[in-house]
Amino acid sequence: MIINGIQIDSIVVGGVGTNCYIVRRENSDQCVVLDPGYSGRKIARYIHNEGCKLEDVLLTHGHFDHMMGVTFLMEEAGGRLCAFEDEQAVLEDPGMNVTAMAGSAMTLQADVYFRDGQVYETAGMKFTVIHTPGHTKGSCCYYFESDKILISGDTLFQESVGRTDLPTGSMGTLVRSVREKLLALPEDVKVYPGHGESTTIGHEREYNPFL
Repeated sequence: MIINGIQIDSIVVGGVGTNCYIVRRENSDQCVVLDPGYSGRKIARYIHNEGCKLEDVLLTHGHFDHMMGVTFLMEEAGGRLCAFEDEQAVLEDPGMNVTAMAGSAMTLQADVYFRDGQVYETAGMKFTVIHTPGHTKGSCCYYFESDKILISGDTLFQESVGRTDLPTGSMGTLVRSVREKLLALPEDVKVYPGHGESTTIGHEREYNPFL
């Protein structure tokens, strides 16, 4: 799918249906991958078949279903691993990132740790990092402002929000993050969540029962 000059391809991975996104400028040979939860080699093959070079792997948070494909993907395709600075403890603890419970305990260390409000340029694109704690302490969203695209991870879903019963989660904090930081964005911003179908900020303002 191409939105405002940005090509977003989605591969649904793992048993809980995680949306892994491959994002690039239209007709570009550089890309980023967001939340490769599983199937790292499959994602790498897709990138190679598209003739793309992987610049960065971006995590919205550190849960198992969003990060267990990172190692295989980067072994095959390279790139830098990026996450929000407050998620470091989750990435480095198999209990907190739930990989131990999922049966394959693992840890990760990011090459780049983002700050709230940081503007980052990669693969010919520019986005703002929005810290949205609640699903986890260091959950974040990636806002491609000029292209009106938000990658929301497990913070905001179509007519729902992420679970908060795992380590560092808080429903009150999550709802506050969405209301104060995400619903303030323009209503025509297209939202690509970590699970399920895409939506818009305007739709969520009107129909999301959690907000």
